[in-house]
Amino acid sequence: MSENLLKNINNPTDLRKLETTQLPQLAGELRDFIIDVVSVKEGHLGASLGVVELTIALHYVFNTPDDLLVWDVGHQAYGHKILTGRKHKFHTNRQLGGISGFPKRSESVYDAFGVGHSSTSISAALGMAIASQLKGENKHHIAVIGDASIASGMAFEGLNHAGVTDANLLVILNDNAIGIDPSVGALKNYLTSVKEGKNPKQNNMIKSLNFDYSGPIDGHNLDALISELERLKKVKGPKFLHIISTKGKGLQLAEEDQVKYHAPGKFDKTTGQIHHKSEENLPPKFQDVFGKTLVELATENSKIIGITPAMPSGSSLKFMMDAFPERAFDVGIAEQHAVTLAAGMATQGMVVFCNIYSTFLQRAYDQMIHDVALQKLPVIFCLDRAGLVGEDGATHHGIFDLAFLRCVPNIIIYAPKDEIDLRNILYTSSLGLNHPIAIRYPRGRGKYSNYESQISNSEFEIIEIGKAHLLKKGTKIAVLSTGFIGNNVTLALDTISNANEIAHYDFGFVKPLDETILHDIFQSFEKVITIEDGVIKGGFGSAVIEFASQQNYTIPIKRLGINDVFIEHGTVAELQKINRIDAESILKELVFE
Repeated sequence: MSENLLKNINNPTDLRKLETTQLPQLAGELRDFIIDVVSVKEGHLGASLGVVELTIALHYVFNTPDDLLVWDVGHQAYGHKILTGRKHKFHTNRQLGGISGFPKRSESVYDAFGVGHSSTSISAALGMAIASQLKGENKHHIAVIGDASIASGMAFEGLNHAGVTDANLLVILNDNAIGIDPSVGALKNYLTSVKEGKNPKQNNMIKSLNFDYSGPIDGHNLDALISELERLKKVKGPKFLHIISTKGKGLQLAEEDQVKYHAPGKFDKTTGQIHHKSEENLPPKFQDVFGKTLVELATENSKIIGITPAMPSGSSLKFMMDAFPERAFDVGIAEQHAVTLAAGMATQGMVVFCNIYSTFLQRAYDQMIHDVALQKLPVIFCLDRAGLVGEDGATHHGIFDLAFLRCVPNIIIYAPKDEIDLRNILYTSSLGLNHPIAIRYPRGRGKYSNYESQISNSEFEIIEIGKAHLLKKGTKIAVLSTGFIGNNVTLALDTISNANEIAHYDFGFVKPLDETILHDIFQSFEKVITIEDGVIKGGFGSAVIEFASQQNYTIPIKRLGINDVFIEHGTVAELQKINRIDAESILKELVFE
């Protein structure tokens, strides 16, 4: 029986003591280790399995951490973490107090750059390479980027700049033809032609950008990888290595269904069979309410368009892509393009639903302001994963949207308190608005287990723009909530003895605020408490304080929401508790009052 190699490797120095003939065995052990842990603890599986050999080769050939290695996005960095001193705590991955699911500078000296959003690696590694030149340091700088991420505009900006430098930069394209969903676009077709040998070398677009191009080579052949990396170490200036890999490599079901096994949840480590949770009598996912409602609306209105930047499955726009493929567009990892594309369509009278995760709308902020809001184009932004998203942590929480959208003129902001509100605001928006609207809703499920039966015999309802609603009467304290987090208020009030003193209002619209009802609140109550699942600074509570100040109201106002720090990873329930917006914390707040 072969000696277990991985157990004796705690850092890349240990790795470099192995003979090259031992590395394939190590690759198998590393793959098994990842599968063993992720099958029980959950996480991003397929991407890390696909780069096991590349990860070993990079740390074997280069002198990390002195040589700087940047992983794009970071879904594929589990093997990297295990080989760089975090093997003993890899089981804490993505858990509260455990290691991050992404490379993170504060976590390890081997994590040269913090990532989580795509297409940043080339720019970051180029910046490091130029800095090393200026300091007279002789280092290697490696950016590993996928075929989905390299299609993003920022990646092209980095390549464009790197090609006119003599920086010691190596870009490695990990080409597996898939991001989270399959890659799309003309660049994907180009890479496919390169892989199939249909593209002559003299027409190579990477070479035309002044990179020393090599490949494509087999990303699972350790001998070929090590040989080529050793050669590239001696080449001056910008270099580009194209490798072909299989996402989910080593687990048959993960290779066969790469979308499902991107982050499959818990599964049988031997067979790969996913342990499906029973979905019987569960409320629907918000993303599915969006996707199915959009199909309903698009069936009746031929002007409805759906757009998503590379998240058709995650956003459930896939439903519309299947039903109306000519009117639903996956534009790849290109949030800026998605927003301005939507703006262009809106100028021609189309009703455009642009579905972007809240955290990724940050990448298209200028386009949202300059191309949409400034022109009052009625683009319907559907911001999935708003609020706390859980285990993906600081790079993925959608907690800034209320604050960064609220300051923009001409935009409507709405947060549904439940899935029926989401359905109705989608309908209302489809009828035609004079302004853009941002509809923010959380990751996960709604609250109605009988949702399908509730809507089967009911008509859509038009939601009055800017209208707040009294959910519960009270005499002393007014609690003002926005969106799904308001259900935590309801849970708290259901268990409180002095509930008759506490009123609860749902402010679905953060902009425009219902000033009529606010006047009534400030004239009728002794104190106001606002609750949101976004940052306190600049958010919904701040809007209420601004109103009170402008109107010279002086009763106390307390804001509950996300603290002024980046929130790390953990379950949504754990993170709500830390930020004191869970039902139990709200209960204590109200009882204390």
